[in-house]
Amino acid sequence: MSSIHSAFSPLPLGAVTPSGWLRRQLQIQADGLSGSIEELWDDLGPDSGWLGGDGESWERGPYYLDGLIPLAHLLGDEALIAKGRKWIEWMLQSQQPSGQFGPSSNDDWWTRMVAAKVLQQHAEATGDERVLPFLERYYEFQLRELPGRPLQSWAAARAIDNVLALAWVHERSPRPEWTELARLLLIQGLDWDDALGDGLITGRAMGFDHRTHGPNVAMALKNPAVRAMMLGEGDPHQETLRALANLDRWHGMVHGMFSGEEWLAGREAARGVETCQVVEYMFTMQIAARVTGEATYSDLLEGAAYNLLPASSDPLMRAHQYHQQANQIEASTADRNWAYSTNGANVFGLEPHFGCCTANYHQGWPKFIAALWMTADDTLSITAYGPSRVEAEIGGGVLTIVEETDYPFDETIVFRIEASTAERDVALRLRIPEWASDATLTVNGAEISVEADPSGYILVSRRWSAGDEVALTLPMRPRRVKRERQAVGVRLGPLVMVATGGENWYPVPDAKGMGEWEVFPRRSWNFALYPDATVPLEQWSVLRSDVPDVPFGRDGIPVSIQAAGVRDLAEWQRDGANAGNPPDSPVAARWINLVPLVPYGSATIRIAEFPTVVPVVGAKMPAEFGR
Repeated sequence: MSSIHSAFSPLPLGAVTPSGWLRRQLQIQADGLSGSIEELWDDLGPDSGWLGGDGESWERGPYYLDGLIPLAHLLGDEALIAKGRKWIEWMLQSQQPSGQFGPSSNDDWWTRMVAAKVLQQHAEATGDERVLPFLERYYEFQLRELPGRPLQSWAAARAIDNVLALAWVHERSPRPEWTELARLLLIQGLDWDDALGDGLITGRAMGFDHRTHGPNVAMALKNPAVRAMMLGEGDPHQETLRALANLDRWHGMVHGMFSGEEWLAGREAARGVETCQVVEYMFTMQIAARVTGEATYSDLLEGAAYNLLPASSDPLMRAHQYHQQANQIEASTADRNWAYSTNGANVFGLEPHFGCCTANYHQGWPKFIAALWMTADDTLSITAYGPSRVEAEIGGGVLTIVEETDYPFDETIVFRIEASTAERDVALRLRIPEWASDATLTVNGAEISVEADPSGYILVSRRWSAGDEVALTLPMRPRRVKRERQAVGVRLGPLVMVATGGENWYPVPDAKGMGEWEVFPRRSWNFALYPDATVPLEQWSVLRSDVPDVPFGRDGIPVSIQAAGVRDLAEWQRDGANAGNPPDSPVAARWINLVPLVPYGSATIRIAEFPTVVPVVGAKMPAEFGR
């Protein structure tokens, strides 16, 4: 019997590799800041404490490696693998007889939680047999030391990441001491059940508290899943749903995530979301999907991955924002009255605010791709969709599948069996997103009935052979997201669709790194929508084209919607550098225009939460939306 309680098992790093537009996106990351940051940022330079130097010795080295290691191995990039290897070798050589490792100038438990995850990914990708006994010695040290030197500050807030890394060891080398250590870590950690339940702050946080810090909250959402995985206790699905519902009620935003300007900040569309928060939320949803086997977490994962993650960087991933906004009418150093951040947190640069995001954002795309496929007994589960290739030991042999798709920009996903030596039937477990009400499925051209089970999946089981083909179509129709003041958002499949006033990017002279930019609109930004035209929102025209070389660039946008609305709503004005709150809707309008909507991740200047309008008698309307 397994020592780990989980619906799915992750595949080792390298079993899933990107293809199509996802591979291009990963290569853009490697060609951008991720592949050059060691030469550009002193905190990750040769003096780093995680390379034996006297420089930064806290979280930034491990954070960076948590993205660099999977990025390098998913691309098979030998230069990047070599970059990561020097850090790994230093870590492995740094272990003391006590079991402690890492820089001697910093003994914080927190940084070693991230370093353990780094070493585990390295071991999966390379088969390095040194890692498991290394971590066993470290966790023996931790079990001895924690009673006298308990978790504090960031380590206490993020204790669950320690338990998660410990679970990897427990799965491979089960011992009762690991269960004892897990319980001790949970006792010393913050009470997140209360902080995300009855104790959740219901307004904008105005002072520092680990329980209202956006990345901490994103990480803590996996507490129920990891506790259940390690100890077999609780109802992780219901507990996670309750926490998510509480966050959505008080801090949920139109794009599906909760606000976090360092601290939780309410529901308004001009509030910020920190890049660290985005990538940690994505990792949490991967864990929740794995442990519970519920499709809802992969829906949420795709929402963050295909919207907020690309929006956090410039299209070529040379720079990132510290805070992004759903309604973002400029990215500049102007005062925005953040809950807690400097004015520069909104620009695109090397280190727009604290360096945590500079070090941490690298994990987003690689870890998302690595988690697209998971297994359970003789079942291969596709938990999130994207062009990829998987090679899994399953069914008494090896099954290799290529997933061909332009999803999320297109509706059709084709799975081609490239090779199989499986000796028995293997079930493909295909997720049916909550929004896909009319999905269709064929196997070798024959239509199969689509009826998802209560967890949101359908199973197709057979003895697979090379050349077999499964085609899944997930029809994407525009749909509305209701917001306060009768405002609306628009979704198309997993994509949040936005209007943009165009963009002018202005480089900041003498910027560090690969560059720094402020961004301003070319045209009016104050759009409104008319979702109740004769042609209803659900039937607005959807236009598609090939995914360009730069998938989230400003040119050749692969999917758009022709919406009905107003392009310059005089009743909606600025509040300094922010869009003001949308006016109470509906607003009377004399003109109705075509308003193109594009993916959130493809627009830096954007409106994602719209006021609505209703035409007065005699108003001018395009023929497509006439009465």
